[in-house]
Amino acid sequence: MNKIFLSGNLTRDVELKYSAQDTAYARVGIAVNRPFSKNKEVDFFNLVAFGKTAEIMNKYLAKGSRIIIDGRLQTSKYKDKDGTERTSTEIIIDNFEFANSKQKAADNSDFPNSKDVNDLDTPF
Repeated sequence: MNKIFLSGNLTRDVELKYSAQDTAYARVGIAVNRPFSKNKEVDFFNLVAFGKTAEIMNKYLAKGSRIIIDGRLQTSKYKDKDGTERTSTEIIIDNFEFANSKQKAADNSDFPNSKDVNDLDTPF
């Protein structure tokens, strides 16, 4: 089984592109804090999303956004411009969730009409 779950902050804005077959794909980086690290160590990973997931990420996420992803590791080989064979490992996103704090979400200018709902205000 090839499954990975990560929670972290985006290290750069989402880079959305389209393939020759008009399939959306997005590349972005994520910084993940190591738990119980005395030196506050951080790991950095490259993420790739496809289709509607890529388009949604591009629309609603930016550098610094906190997300939770589940996906899989994928390794590929390619030749660089000098003809040297290189290996690249990326995480292919299957699903993601927004994980910003309520305060950050309330401050988000993309959703100017949104507001926090108090549990006491709900009728059930």
